[in-house]
Amino acid sequence: MTQDQIILFALFGGVFALLLWGRFRYDIVAFSALMLGVVLGVVDSGDAFSGFGHPATLVVALVLVVSAGLVRSGAVLLITRTLVDASRSLGAHITLMGAVGGILSAFMNNVAALALLMPVDIQTARKAGRSPGVSLMPLSFATILGGMVTLIGTPPNIIIASIREQSLGEPFRMFDFAPVGGIAAIAGLAFVALVGWRLIPTREDATLRAEDVSQYIAELVVPEGSKLIGTRLYEHEDAAEKSDVAILGLMRDGTRRYGRARNTALRAGDALVLEAAPDALDEFRTTLDLAVADATREERLRADGEGVEVIEVVVTAESRLHGRSAQSVGLAWRQRTVLLGISRRGRRITSQLRKTELRTGDILLLLVPRDTAQDVTDWLGVLPLADRGLAVTENSKIWLAIGLFAGAVTAASLGLIYLPIALGIVVIAYVLAKIVPLSELYTHIEWPVVVLLGSMIPLGAALEKSGGTELIAGALVGLTEGMPAWAVLTVLMVVTMTLSDVLNNTATTIVAAPVGIQMANTLDVNPDPFLMAVAIAASSAFLTPIGHKNNTLILGPGGYGFGDYWRMGLPLEIIVIAVSIPSILVFWPL
Repeated sequence: MTQDQIILFALFGGVFALLLWGRFRYDIVAFSALMLGVVLGVVDSGDAFSGFGHPATLVVALVLVVSAGLVRSGAVLLITRTLVDASRSLGAHITLMGAVGGILSAFMNNVAALALLMPVDIQTARKAGRSPGVSLMPLSFATILGGMVTLIGTPPNIIIASIREQSLGEPFRMFDFAPVGGIAAIAGLAFVALVGWRLIPTREDATLRAEDVSQYIAELVVPEGSKLIGTRLYEHEDAAEKSDVAILGLMRDGTRRYGRARNTALRAGDALVLEAAPDALDEFRTTLDLAVADATREERLRADGEGVEVIEVVVTAESRLHGRSAQSVGLAWRQRTVLLGISRRGRRITSQLRKTELRTGDILLLLVPRDTAQDVTDWLGVLPLADRGLAVTENSKIWLAIGLFAGAVTAASLGLIYLPIALGIVVIAYVLAKIVPLSELYTHIEWPVVVLLGSMIPLGAALEKSGGTELIAGALVGLTEGMPAWAVLTVLMVVTMTLSDVLNNTATTIVAAPVGIQMANTLDVNPDPFLMAVAIAASSAFLTPIGHKNNTLILGPGGYGFGDYWRMGLPLEIIVIAVSIPSILVFWPL
């Protein structure tokens, strides 16, 4: 080995060791290794930051913003609210949620898909009186599997396509991964839905660990021209139940109605009195296209600039709200703020929200102009609760968001426009249409992942340039000498999967993809089957909670232990290898 190869192998060994240790965040580890590589002379200073402008890095960042836009517009809620039903059997629920998660993660970042569906799954578990632990792991695995199907579903596929472009002159297209990834995903989803979830260990103390979210008393108004006008209140109880909302009564002409309101025909201006958590309230509002209780002021807020945001605050004894109502302090006209709901545990609220006298300990749900939350809380003298990422769904822009995204994917799939450019245009359109507020544009990008990619790509390129990947490939070829092609691919997949289970799948792909190309060159065969094998294997991180971010996300809410994942994950990885190898040889022959 040359000196450069020794240094680079030592750097990669140090990166992998530190990632396994977990003491330092992965982006800091990767960036430190890049800087050390430059200082030691194994990475050219002119190429040190080339990874940050790499197409793979840009696509990952853009996909996260587009995913946020699809969520904020209500496009994804449109799917989930019509499908999720707590009365289904556990097996049917897991099958349905897995299918929805798999499909969504094929067209949006799989971490974003899980982040969207996880609260739905927890809420369904709460309604059904079961532990979220029996369904969260299947959902996580389903979103990982679904990401294998398209170019944008998961970062490893994006990296593989970029490496193929650099090495062979042309990248993989949007649906080139679909034949092999689709078969692996379908086989994996079938196992997860029918057998896998039964292998998850159950714990008596591990359930219903969903957050203790405050339930608010709120009012939503039937707007002019609404399709609800003339319908009876009881006709909407199913929609309320699906959204986990309790309909308490009806407010008409300033008078609260309770029991007799159930059969009342709704009119424009009627206010439905509800009890719900913030997310459930927003879902119900979006489902029935209702307005907030102070719709006029809400419209003024939206017209003012960058839109609105939702915050939660606690009334204190020193607050100017203590003993007074939102109306009497001039909350709307002084601070351009709308009171959405009041949480008062164990106490009934009988008057209109904005006329309700507030007390110490009341939790308020407020709609405020974007970026003014601190000013509003300071003026009110209230205590803000920790930010839970609450947002107001822009349901009037659902089809615009879907149309823009579908158009971009179609154009990229047909080769009419380069994918990063197509996604960049979608992001610009989302900002101009205020689907994604300009002030939130960069908050949706997962910067540690961007830094990891930007740092590892130059290191991977340096390793390949120094001949290091050729050494690894030679060792694997020697190990598999005399074996048939399927056995060689199997060894490559097993090695890549093993690395991906304990390391970040992005880092694993950057190292394993060039190795696969070198193995193909050594054997004088088509490199595409080897790249496909790496793509599938790098995404198949099912044995530990650290191999894939989705598995980490569910660790706490599901009440899992570190050793719980392999029980369903090990047979799943075996199944993925068993169906992928024949598929690769059929669709990407040597």
